[in-house]
Amino acid sequence: MSSGLADLAAGRETERALLVAMAAPRLRAIGIEVSGSQGARPSHRLYALLARDGDGAHSRYNALVARMVSFLRAAERARAS
Repeated sequence: MSSGLADLAAGRETERALLVAMAAPRLRAIGIEVSGSQGARPSHRLYALLARDGDGAHSRYNALVARMVSFLRAAERARAS
């Protein structure tokens, strides 16, 4: 997560930065500062980035998003406690 925040703040378009950009509203809601330009449609750009690496973009995309959602749910539950 921290590397995604750093990549996004530095303007690097990496898998992690795009995941953070996708989750920015929920991250901010739990008190995590998200800086940097998120640009338009980070989910589409993430998929395109994964597709450049060849086969398996769909399953890799789903796995990355599921991992981020899991993190967000845990963080939201922890914050609510």
